[in-house]
Amino acid sequence: MNNSPDELRRLACEACCHCLGSVERQRYLTQLIRLVKPRLWHDNSPCYQDALQQTWIYLCQNLCEGKTAKPYDPDVASVVTWLNVYLKFRLLDFEQAAQAARARCISTYNDEGGTTDIVETLPAKPEIPPILEKVQDWLEQNASELRQIHIANHPEINCYEMILRRLPPETSWQTLEDEFGVSFKTLESFYRRQCKSRLREFGRAEGHLSS
Repeated sequence: MNNSPDELRRLACEACCHCLGSVERQRYLTQLIRLVKPRLWHDNSPCYQDALQQTWIYLCQNLCEGKTAKPYDPDVASVVTWLNVYLKFRLLDFEQAAQAARARCISTYNDEGGTTDIVETLPAKPEIPPILEKVQDWLEQNASELRQIHIANHPEINCYEMILRRLPPETSWQTLEDEFGVSFKTLESFYRRQCKSRLREFGRAEGHLSS
């Protein structure tokens, strides 16, 4: 079955042509999910299936109406890129929650022979800036400009797309090579010359990198 970006975009548009809750919309959503699933980011995280389930809910709620976020915009990103960004953020959320839970489980004996949550004995750390969310906001604000910077004859391989795909957890170069049909050396070179430099400029402007 054809799973090109154009086909995925067609299915998304067809789904939104039908009423919420209709059999017709559900049919197109089912087809879309079937084609998108093999192309989504995948890892062996124990939380992956939970994050994936949240991603499908996010798709159904925001593809057309935008119930919990901005509705999907096919002129900004492909369906796969749009969902991969959400999926990666949810994985990070689960990982951070798991780390916090593990820390709370570590306890130490106090002077009275009882136990004290070790987290309570640690000095408070300054809140870590949500740098990934800032990068996402910056990408959305500069999407048009970044999408114009692309590999010759490959407008789909542009700075917007590549920076999104290389956000943690990164999509491997081999996966990108298989998807775009362009050697990973060419992709890596383009990312280093055109994308990474702009990302670093943003980082310096935000004070996360030194000049």
